[in-house]
Amino acid sequence: MGRSRRIWNPDAYEHVVMRGNNRQAIFQGEADKAAFFRVLTYAHNKYPFTILAYCLMTNHYHLLIKSPEVPLGKLMALINKRYSDYYKKKYNYSGYFYESRYYSNKAITHKSTLAISRYIHRNPINTAEPMVEDMKDYPYSSYRLYAASHRSPYDFLDLTYLPTILLPPYSSCLADYLLYCEEPDLPNIKSQEENCLGAWHPNNI
Repeated sequence: MGRSRRIWNPDAYEHVVMRGNNRQAIFQGEADKAAFFRVLTYAHNKYPFTILAYCLMTNHYHLLIKSPEVPLGKLMALINKRYSDYYKKKYNYSGYFYESRYYSNKAITHKSTLAISRYIHRNPINTAEPMVEDMKDYPYSSYRLYAASHRSPYDFLDLTYLPTILLPPYSSCLADYLLYCEEPDLPNIKSQEENCLGAWHPNNI
């Protein structure tokens, strides 16, 4: 059976995950992560898009992204090829770089958009051995920018939208968005995340 055809919705945010082949590292260090952001900037200049949340781990990355001008598949093909070309040249790497085509799942509602952003931001502390004690200390996640109330350093990154769509009992402000992300895995929040993550299982990373 062939691959299912992706349906593009220019108004929808999607949770995108890309993982290295055989779960190998796709980022060896800070320089590689900086190169990935240069790729995002290049792609944004060609096909404008918006990211609400991101997290770059060692062997995979997460984006909460909307591509309003071209199908998301076309945008991701550009991003992934340009970064893999960089990596292969730098490390003299040959063969398959990514595990498969990227995973994606649409964020249909405000609730799902928020739940996915929370999951993305909690990645560094939800590993078997947490990479940091506090999410804001992880340098390769957009959470640190939210926590520091920084102005977005990238034209493609929107740090203003997520707090405005918070649902009760939270109010529509940055402080409550941070609280929402930092809440322990209460059953109601955890079930929202599991429903929104679709086929992506965090234990598979």
